[in-house]
Amino acid sequence: MQRALALASILTLVLGGCATYEPEPSPVPAPSLVRANLLDRDGRQVGTAAVEQVGDSLRVTIDATGIANGAHGAHLHQTGLCTPPGFESAGAHWNPTNHRHGKDNPAGLHLGDLPNLITGTDGRGTLEYTIPTASLGALLDRDGAALVVHAQPDDYRTDPSGNSGGRIACGILG
Repeated sequence: MQRALALASILTLVLGGCATYEPEPSPVPAPSLVRANLLDRDGRQVGTAAVEQVGDSLRVTIDATGIANGAHGAHLHQTGLCTPPGFESAGAHWNPTNHRHGKDNPAGLHLGDLPNLITGTDGRGTLEYTIPTASLGALLDRDGAALVVHAQPDDYRTDPSGNSGGRIACGILG
């Protein structure tokens, strides 16, 4: 009997020592760069966008390749969903600071407000803009984010979207 108890004790110690230690998984760090293909209402690619974390700021770049000539409002939107034809699924502008719209609005500026994208007669245009003190981790919350191009220029003051008209292109950032 004592021999059986001793053997059981030894087995318990040996088997207990075989357990492996699995550390808690570390949180997934936010990416430092995300991209999007900008698609029009018919699903045609009309440009690309990129958002990059640079220090404590976000650098936004848009390269249009097929958007009508002129000035177009461009904004980061709070939801990473682009359902045509109107892209309302992208939600409102990214506005974690709860400001009004536009750089010319005394109560503005949403973090998602960007300068107008200017395209030429060939449908091409480029926009580069830095959003100070913003983080890609905050932009890419659990429902993601999108970049939306509007039909008209942004007037930089009318809440909520600068009178920039319908949404003509959308890209999911990821």
